[in-house]
Amino acid sequence: MANFNKVMLMGNLTRDIELKQTAGNQSVAEIGLAVNRKFRDREGNDREETTFVDCEAWGRTAEVMHQYLAKGRPVFIEGRLKLDSWQDKEGNKRSKLRVVVENFQFVDSRGGGGNSGGGGGGSSRSQRPAEVAAGNDDDIPF
Repeated sequence: MANFNKVMLMGNLTRDIELKQTAGNQSVAEIGLAVNRKFRDREGNDREETTFVDCEAWGRTAEVMHQYLAKGRPVFIEGRLKLDSWQDKEGNKRSKLRVVVENFQFVDSRGGGGNSGGGGGGSSRSQRPAEVAAGNDDDIPF
């Protein structure tokens, strides 16, 4: 039987990205993402629901996301689902699904906020994260 595990999400960061180092000195980022869905209910009322998703990124991807993204910023994430399981202090089994980020793109939100980087724009800006994650960060003046 074939398997496929791919997640694509676009939403806003719920908090600043938390960057940590593992014992082996590898960077890992904890990311909170809010994804909104607008719909019309049976009575014709416009409704909105928000899904909160925990994500993690590793290595250079984690470092770049931490450096250039902050709470409230929109981002497009591609990744895979991962199930974490553990035992809590009371001995109960716990588990949580999260998304492991494999790639991401900045989503331009230049609505007048002062939190955007300098210059550029258009498609070259959206291609930069993949270049950065691959280690080609020679001249990144976001």
